[in-house]
Amino acid sequence: MYGVAEDVYSFCSYALFDMDGNQVPQELVTKVGEAFESILKETDKVREEHDEDMSIQRAISIVFDRRPELRLEGLAHKVLQWYLCRMEGWFAADAETISLKSWDKEELLPGGHGLMVRGYLPVINTLAKGLDIRLGHRVTKITRHYIGVKVTVEGGKTFVADAVVVAVPLGVLKARTIKFEPRLPDWKEAAIDDLGVGIENKIIMHFDKVFWPNVEFLGVVSDTSYGCSYFLNLHKATGHCVLVYMPAGQLARDIEKMSDEAAANFAFTQLKKILPDASSPIQYLVSHWGTDANSLGSYSYDTVGKSHDLYERLRIPVDNLFFAGEATSMSYPGSVHGAFSTGLMAAEDCRMRVLERYGELDLFQPVMGEETPISVPFLISRL
Repeated sequence: MYGVAEDVYSFCSYALFDMDGNQVPQELVTKVGEAFESILKETDKVREEHDEDMSIQRAISIVFDRRPELRLEGLAHKVLQWYLCRMEGWFAADAETISLKSWDKEELLPGGHGLMVRGYLPVINTLAKGLDIRLGHRVTKITRHYIGVKVTVEGGKTFVADAVVVAVPLGVLKARTIKFEPRLPDWKEAAIDDLGVGIENKIIMHFDKVFWPNVEFLGVVSDTSYGCSYFLNLHKATGHCVLVYMPAGQLARDIEKMSDEAAANFAFTQLKKILPDASSPIQYLVSHWGTDANSLGSYSYDTVGKSHDLYERLRIPVDNLFFAGEATSMSYPGSVHGAFSTGLMAAEDCRMRVLERYGELDLFQPVMGEETPISVPFLISRL
């Protein structure tokens, strides 16, 4: 149970602009949004008619060939590309790589989107209370035996345990930076290889004053989704003069090749296109999820031609190795709650494995406070 204090804001308000700084009429934004929903519904028919998978981009092209009246021109077309850009941000991947068969398999929870006003640190600190957590220990090898597991970290130090929960990001598993001895089974390695891992970065810009509309998102429309962009307005939820530029897919990969200064300048140039009087940021912070050795990607998604049950295959234990993380959640991939729920399952499976070996020992206390409610002091802003 969580003790939650909420600041609630209106749901997903947008202000879209063209490259000349002209704001797109809200009526057109709404109309194109409805058209985009209609196009996605038409892709359902394409999915039903084809046994083989294809990309969501290819399906949209088929819809336009069949229903040319759904094609949009001029400014409306650019707004449609912005909606596609937002969809690509959801999966952290380009539309030509997202599976038509599986793109909508995720279960959506009610309540809209929430922003953790103070970040996740209060939650993490509460859940970590009383636990022996070793920071700065990057794992290089996991050796499993019938009687236990040995974990080796950089520098050669080892830890021995009865079982291990592996919850590292999918990108790290893909890179094989952790060596498993003996090798993981072929079906497990195939799940790791075939699941997609996307990239969505954040370029956070702190300004000395607010010069933008009081909406959740500022958007830049363009002829292609690659040319579109959007900024999350943190001032509305937090009171701080901060905008967050959020590139995804190929654009995010291209920006990761830049220096932090160049990336921040790129984001600010996008902002200046729509708000010519924008003042320069006084601070900036740039993420590198695709190249950070501890992540090597942002989160998972369904790639073309691959089964959605890969998430479940990645979750299934191998002997005394238990797997968790957003990429092991069939229902909630790419999400914090997906990572959290699979962590609970893996911990319980691990617990039962040890109890089977040793019997009823008082080794495990309820980590999540099964008997004592936990009160976590955080604020949620509904976006």
